[in-house]
Amino acid sequence: MGWNSWDSYGRTLNEESIKASAKWMAQHLKRFGWEYVVVDEGWYLANLDAKGNDEQTRFEIDAYGRYVPVPVRFPSAGKDFTFRPLADYLHSLGLKFGIHIIRGIPREAVTRNLSIAGSSFHAADAADTSDVCPWNAYNYGLNPSHPAAQAYYDSLARQYAAWAVDFIKVDCISDHPYKGAEIRMFSEAIAKSGRSMVLSLSPGPTAIDKRDEVSKFAQMWRISDDVWDVWYSSKDFPQGVKNQFPRAAKWAGVAQPGHWPDADMLPLGSLRPAAGWGEPRETRLTHDEQRTLLTLWSIFRSPLIMGGNLLRSDAWTTSLLTNAEVIAVDQHSTENHPVITTDSIVIWTARPQSGRDSYVAVFNISDTAQTVHYAWSDLGLSAPSYRLRDLWTHTDIGSATAVEITVPPHASVLYRAAPNHP
Repeated sequence: MGWNSWDSYGRTLNEESIKASAKWMAQHLKRFGWEYVVVDEGWYLANLDAKGNDEQTRFEIDAYGRYVPVPVRFPSAGKDFTFRPLADYLHSLGLKFGIHIIRGIPREAVTRNLSIAGSSFHAADAADTSDVCPWNAYNYGLNPSHPAAQAYYDSLARQYAAWAVDFIKVDCISDHPYKGAEIRMFSEAIAKSGRSMVLSLSPGPTAIDKRDEVSKFAQMWRISDDVWDVWYSSKDFPQGVKNQFPRAAKWAGVAQPGHWPDADMLPLGSLRPAAGWGEPRETRLTHDEQRTLLTLWSIFRSPLIMGGNLLRSDAWTTSLLTNAEVIAVDQHSTENHPVITTDSIVIWTARPQSGRDSYVAVFNISDTAQTVHYAWSDLGLSAPSYRLRDLWTHTDIGSATAVEITVPPHASVLYRAAPNHP
């Protein structure tokens, strides 16, 4: 659980905004489990304009071909070009520090053929100059058949460990194209570094037949391309809330402690001053759609990474992020899976990690109100009646012998169901 800068700041982030966001998280969200603060793309880019455009950018890299933070934007980096002071500040708040990188090695490092730290290799030895990320040309891919490639990733992991990084989001690695060798190499580099760091793979859709491989080497991997504040998309990019239902169903049961399919960030609240996609705006998702997003993410047990601007959070957005009963479903449930799927209705069930209760999430994915009536046995629940609690409204609504409710379009309900029999 945490916050990532991309949805609200794009490439315009700086130290001041990161520290302010972290302080807000520590004051308002930390006690609910939110802890990671992730600096997304571009912390090594200079000469950006106010909108974060990178056409005239300059890269800040060290003598070993590794990106380092731009001191003008991150003053505490100082002459050593280190993120350690910023990490120390976040740690002093009881939070954890993350960064985003693009897989591979900077093209500038290859052009200059810089040395690879801790080895006799040079950047040109490691690079595959025919391999460039389709949407980001900053780097070349690595040639996994050459030991220089592992040496370069080892040098990155050592650098990030020295910076006290806790979370590394690696982009352009989990799909289009899938880079299994680089995933393994980066995982091995982290293991050698001596510091525990979350490895997050982006973007998706990660292929389901790679589930064992990504589960072995990473802690998070994306199940779709980027999700933004749209209900449904007919394109690969962006994806919408409704698009995630079949993907979540496909990945149900794969999650295990420390290894999580990731439904992507939460494009909630204020997506400004510089949204990573589109114009600066408040989220276009309705209140019902926002609850549906969080209900699906929670019953699926996705990581929860807020994308909206924390400093602009209104009472509604804050209430979504601080609902302890809903967060408990995400963080502490088991046996999570869909039990009903039609063109209009999707129902998932799960169980708390202890006790005999169940969680039941009912979703209306259609554009019109739907009246739902299912016996408990239709959902795989054995008791004849259950006492229901609505987790979004914190309301006990009495006993029921069936799920019977009218759900508005794009809306959902999330119940905790306690069996009435002894």
